[in-house]
Parts: sequence; structure tokens; C-alpha cells
Amino acid sequence: MVEQVKLNVEKTKEIIDQHWDSWYVAGLSDFIRIPNLTPMVDPNYLKNGLVEQAMELVDSYINKLEIKGMEKKIFQPPGMTPLIVYVIAKSEGGSDTEIMFYGHLDKQPWMEGWEEGLHPTKPVIRGDYLYGRGGGDDGYAPFSTMLAIKNA
Repeated sequence: MVEQVKLNVEKTKEIIDQHWDSWYVAGLSDFIRIPNLTPMVDPNYLKNGLVEQAMELVDSYINKLEIKGMEKKIFQPPGMTPLIVYVIAKSEGGSDTEIMFYGHLDKQPWMEGWEEGLHPTKPVIRGDYLYGRGGGDDGYAPFSTMLAIKNA
């Protein structure tokens, strides 16, 4: 059992290392660049194309992972924000456990107080941290979730 856990940890590290900079950080950085503000502060949210831009960007990164058995569904009643659902078929020998993850594509208002050199829609890496609006406010969710699924 200990040997199996050790192999899983090594596999996980390998998958993360393989995708971290070129997929995860790149994707999250591209997401930060989209000024897709929440509909509570952007009256043009459903008209300005930014939510569609965010959806297309996230979807393009998810598809790069080539996850087998994945299907995307979009639900969007008229006048409402979209709900995007990715359903991944159970792999052979996989568990019957169903898991749901949540994230959102809109961002809270920028507000004041950004440090010099930082901006809400310009991703900046300082040390081990990526700065920009949406990177830590559920924008990371589809990237983290799909990378975890890729590892499974």
C-alpha cells in the first residue's frame, strides 16, 4: 500500500510539473487579462462579450488536457448568466462516486489599493505568487479541477 501511495505521489508531481507553467499559470494569466466584471456592477455583462471570451478561453485550456470522456453543456436561460457543466464519463474500473466542483468566470470590482506594479487585469508573478483579479476568486477553479482530473 505504501508503495502504491508513493507511485501516486510521483505521478501527481509529474503531471503538475508537466502542466504547471505552460498550462496552469499560462491559462490563469490569460484569464486574469479578461476584464469580466460581475453583473452586479457591469450592466452590460450579457452584452459586452466578455463572459463569452472567458468561457472560450477556459474551454480552450481545458480541451488542451485531452481528458477522455468529457462532454460540455451550457445552460443559459434568457437574460441570465451561463452555467457551464463538464461531465466526465467514468473510466473503466473507476468509482461510482460523483463529484461536483464550483467556480465562476465573473470577477469582483477592482477597487483601489493595488500595490505599485500590480494591476487587476495584468498578471504579475512575484516570487511564488500570481497577482491579478480573478486568479484567487474562483477563476482558478476550472484550472485546478481539470488538472486534478487529468491526474486521476
